[in-house]
Amino acid sequence: MRVETTRVATPVRLRHAVGFHSSTDDLVGQMVPLVTAALDRGEPVALAVGPTTERALHDALGGSAGLIGLSEPDTVTRGSGQTMAARRARELRELTAGAVPVTVVSEHNSRLDGFDGRYWTEWDAAVNVAMGELPVSLICFYPELPLHLEILDGARRNHPLVLAGGELRHNPEHRCPRDVLRSTPAAAPMLLGPPDRALTYTAWQLHEVRRAVEHLVTEAGSFEESRIEDIVLAVNEVATNAVEHGTSEAQIALWICEEGLVCEVHDGGDLTEPLPGLCAPHPSDPRGRGVWIARQLCDVLHVWRNADGTHVRMHAAS
Repeated sequence: MRVETTRVATPVRLRHAVGFHSSTDDLVGQMVPLVTAALDRGEPVALAVGPTTERALHDALGGSAGLIGLSEPDTVTRGSGQTMAARRARELRELTAGAVPVTVVSEHNSRLDGFDGRYWTEWDAAVNVAMGELPVSLICFYPELPLHLEILDGARRNHPLVLAGGELRHNPEHRCPRDVLRSTPAAAPMLLGPPDRALTYTAWQLHEVRRAVEHLVTEAGSFEESRIEDIVLAVNEVATNAVEHGTSEAQIALWICEEGLVCEVHDGGDLTEPLPGLCAPHPSDPRGRGVWIARQLCDVLHVWRNADGTHVRMHAAS
């Protein structure tokens, strides 16, 4: 798979707004003028909403002309807001090819809340980084009374704009996405059972890491040769980062499951960048390409930190 490893610096073009609703009727009532205005401007409109809201929008608009459905998180990406933001950025990058502006309306989905609602704080912060250069107007709608207070707190801090009285206005509560995630770190994913392979390694043993990954996925028998090459490259990039920028010694654990390969890399270093690899580095920047490359090649790449150090989980489907 060919991966773009650099991107020329461009100004922030994303218009990221939040709106709050009290009911489905209120939600649709706020969405319709936004969608209608975008369609009147000749802009495509992408939807990331539930079936009930989508049907109501189609009814209110008299059809679905000009409306594009976006992918929803699946069982693999569901637990990682940063992974979903990276995937949505790739999707919208295709829609905006040639600098075509796109309006996106998004609806909160309570099934993604997790145990404390931090998924949404992570998602919105990651969106600000991953989609910054795209000509996208993204309006995220949240209920006025969600199950978790964290959802409202995160929404207020992550959106530069707020929808009020039908107009997009400056949000005085907005904070830098990196500051948001430093105060509300990305959550650790669900624990897995004993790995199929685990080893501790140094920079001099990266060849052993590559050999272990290649052997495991080859033995699984469900990966094509080109996919094996992509997976080995992705794991190598993250494993190398761990011993070059973390600590001199790191640990890697590998699992083979029905959905493919799961890999975790752990080092004792302190994560200074809470959202690594969400945008390609500038050509003059000698660092930062490893996690970006791995994100493009994996279905999930989730980074978190705790008192033990920095951790990365990757999931590569066959």
